[in-house]
Amino acid sequence: MISDMKNIVYNHKKYKTIRRNLRKQEVSSEKILWSRLRNKQQKFRFRRQYGIGKYIVDFYCPKLKLAIEIDGVTHSKDEEIKNDLIREKFLNRFGVEIKRYTNNDVYNYLENVLADIYEFCLEKEKKLL
Repeated sequence: MISDMKNIVYNHKKYKTIRRNLRKQEVSSEKILWSRLRNKQQKFRFRRQYGIGKYIVDFYCPKLKLAIEIDGVTHSKDEEIKNDLIREKFLNRFGVEIKRYTNNDVYNYLENVLADIYEFCLEKEKKLL
Protein backbone atom coordinates (compact mmCIF):
# COMPACT_ATOMS: atom_id res chain seq x y z
CA MET A 1 0.00 0.00 0.00
CA ILE A 2 2.88 2.40 0.63
CA SER A 3 3.94 2.11 -3.00
CA ASP A 4 0.32 2.86 -3.97
CA MET A 5 0.45 6.06 -1.93
CA LYS A 6 3.49 7.27 -3.85
CA ASN A 7 1.63 6.80 -7.12
CA ILE A 8 -1.40 8.91 -6.18
CA VAL A 9 -1.65 11.96 -8.38
CA TYR A 10 -3.44 15.09 -7.29
CA ASN A 11 -4.96 17.26 -10.01
CA HIS A 12 -3.50 15.14 -12.79
CA LYS A 13 -3.01 17.14 -15.99
CA LYS A 14 -4.98 14.51 -17.89
CA TYR A 15 -8.17 15.61 -16.08
CA LYS A 16 -7.54 19.36 -16.12
CA THR A 17 -10.14 20.10 -18.81
CA ILE A 18 -12.74 18.01 -17.00
CA ARG A 19 -12.08 19.83 -13.71
CA ARG A 20 -12.30 23.19 -15.47
CA ASN A 21 -15.59 22.24 -17.15
CA LEU A 22 -17.03 21.02 -13.85
CA ARG A 23 -16.20 24.39 -12.27
CA LYS A 24 -17.88 26.23 -15.16
CA GLN A 25 -20.98 24.01 -15.01
CA GLU A 26 -21.23 23.95 -11.24
CA VAL A 27 -24.74 23.24 -9.95
CA SER A 28 -26.31 25.95 -7.84
CA SER A 29 -25.95 24.03 -4.55
CA GLU A 30 -22.20 23.76 -5.18
CA LYS A 31 -22.02 27.47 -5.98
CA ILE A 32 -23.81 28.29 -2.74
CA LEU A 33 -21.53 26.12 -0.63
CA TRP A 34 -18.40 27.31 -2.43
CA SER A 35 -19.33 30.92 -1.75
CA ARG A 36 -19.13 30.07 1.97
CA LEU A 37 -16.06 27.79 1.91
CA ARG A 38 -13.74 29.81 -0.31
CA ASN A 39 -11.02 32.10 1.04
CA LYS A 40 -10.86 30.25 4.38
CA GLN A 41 -14.20 31.62 5.54
CA GLN A 42 -14.56 28.50 7.69
CA LYS A 43 -10.90 28.74 8.87
CA PHE A 44 -9.83 25.89 6.60
CA ARG A 45 -8.65 26.12 2.99
CA PHE A 46 -10.78 24.22 0.51
CA ARG A 47 -10.34 23.71 -3.19
CA ARG A 48 -13.16 22.94 -5.57
CA GLN A 49 -13.32 20.26 -8.24
CA TYR A 50 -10.10 18.74 -6.96
CA GLY A 51 -8.58 15.66 -8.56
CA ILE A 52 -7.45 12.71 -6.46
CA GLY A 53 -6.26 9.87 -8.64
CA LYS A 54 -8.86 9.34 -11.36
CA TYR A 55 -11.63 10.93 -9.27
CA ILE A 56 -12.71 14.54 -8.92
CA VAL A 57 -14.29 15.61 -5.65
CA ASP A 58 -16.53 18.64 -5.28
CA PHE A 59 -14.49 20.25 -2.47
CA TYR A 60 -11.24 19.20 -0.82
CA CYS A 61 -9.24 20.35 2.18
CA PRO A 62 -5.68 19.06 1.53
CA LYS A 63 -4.46 19.76 5.08
CA LEU A 64 -7.14 17.53 6.58
CA LYS A 65 -7.57 15.11 3.66
CA LEU A 66 -11.28 15.86 3.70
CA ALA A 67 -13.48 15.65 0.63
CA ILE A 68 -16.97 17.12 0.59
CA GLU A 69 -19.46 15.83 -1.91
CA ILE A 70 -22.80 17.40 -2.78
CA ASP A 71 -25.15 14.71 -4.04
CA GLY A 72 -28.08 15.28 -6.32
CA VAL A 73 -31.03 12.96 -6.85
CA THR A 74 -29.06 10.65 -9.16
CA HIS A 75 -26.94 9.54 -6.19
CA SER A 76 -29.91 7.62 -4.80
CA LYS A 77 -29.98 5.26 -7.79
CA ASP A 78 -28.43 1.82 -7.35
CA GLU A 79 -25.73 2.32 -9.98
CA GLU A 80 -24.65 5.65 -8.52
CA ILE A 81 -24.62 4.25 -4.99
CA LYS A 82 -22.35 1.45 -6.22
CA ASN A 83 -20.05 3.93 -7.99
CA ASP A 84 -19.92 6.18 -4.92
CA LEU A 85 -18.89 3.21 -2.74
CA ILE A 86 -16.09 2.24 -5.15
CA ARG A 87 -14.89 5.83 -5.24
CA GLU A 88 -15.07 6.19 -1.46
CA LYS A 89 -13.11 2.96 -0.94
CA PHE A 90 -10.40 4.23 -3.29
CA LEU A 91 -10.15 7.62 -1.56
CA ASN A 92 -10.15 6.03 1.91
CA ARG A 93 -7.09 3.98 0.91
CA PHE A 94 -5.19 7.26 0.75
CA GLY A 95 -6.52 8.59 4.02
CA VAL A 96 -9.17 10.82 2.45
CA GLU A 97 -12.45 11.02 4.37
CA ILE A 98 -15.66 12.00 2.64
CA LYS A 99 -18.54 14.04 4.03
CA ARG A 100 -21.69 13.90 1.95
CA TYR A 101 -24.56 16.33 1.83
CA THR A 102 -27.51 16.55 -0.52
CA ASN A 103 -28.53 19.48 -2.67
CA ASN A 104 -31.52 19.80 -0.35
CA ASP A 105 -29.23 20.07 2.69
CA VAL A 106 -27.38 22.96 1.10
CA TYR A 107 -30.51 24.74 -0.11
CA ASN A 108 -32.51 24.39 3.09
CA TYR A 109 -30.00 23.89 5.91
CA LEU A 110 -26.87 25.72 4.77
CA GLU A 111 -25.93 26.99 8.22
CA ASN A 112 -26.24 23.47 9.64
CA VAL A 113 -24.08 22.08 6.84
CA LEU A 114 -21.43 24.74 7.45
CA ALA A 115 -21.49 24.11 11.21
CA ASP A 116 -21.14 20.36 10.62
CA ILE A 117 -18.20 20.86 8.25
CA TYR A 118 -16.51 23.26 10.66
CA GLU A 119 -16.92 20.94 13.66
CA PHE A 120 -15.70 17.97 11.65
CA CYS A 121 -12.65 19.95 10.50
CA LEU A 122 -11.84 21.00 14.06
CA GLU A 123 -11.98 17.37 15.21
CA LYS A 124 -9.78 16.21 12.34
CA GLU A 125 -7.31 19.01 13.05
CA LYS A 126 -7.06 17.95 16.73
CA LYS A 127 -6.22 14.40 15.64
CA LEU A 128 -3.37 15.72 13.48
CA LEU A 129 -1.73 17.60 16.36
